[in-house]
Amino acid sequence: QVRVVESGGGLVQAGGSLRLSCTASGLTFDDHAMGWFRQAPGKEREGVSCISWSGGTTYYADSVKGRFTISRDNAKATLYLQMNSLKPEDTAMYYCAPVVDYLCLAGTVRSSVLSGGQGTQVTVSS
Repeated sequence: QVRVVESGGGLVQAGGSLRLSCTASGLTFDDHAMGWFRQAPGKEREGVSCISWSGGTTYYADSVKGRFTISRDNAKATLYLQMNSLKPEDTAMYYCAPVVDYLCLAGTVRSSVLSGGQGTQVTVSS
């Protein structure tokens, strides 16, 4: 059973930075593309970013492009999301999950598992 644990969220002022982490177990981590999602109250879940198994290909939603950086450490089975120049509209619960590899390569972030982690809350104050 795939299990992910997200961490690193918090309260930050607009313009600030946060680094999210996601540790994964129950899968061969470096066999899978991984992605970050977010969901704000009253809004649909949004695929924010994804990264191929090797780290060689990344994708970012237009809303975060140029501000967020996704990376991974396969030796530690850990996924990261460096978030800079945060805006109030980035406020959401952030989740990670394995994603469908070929869709990530094509620029679509779609989870490949039914279950997910508890998420980590990011709140950006204006």
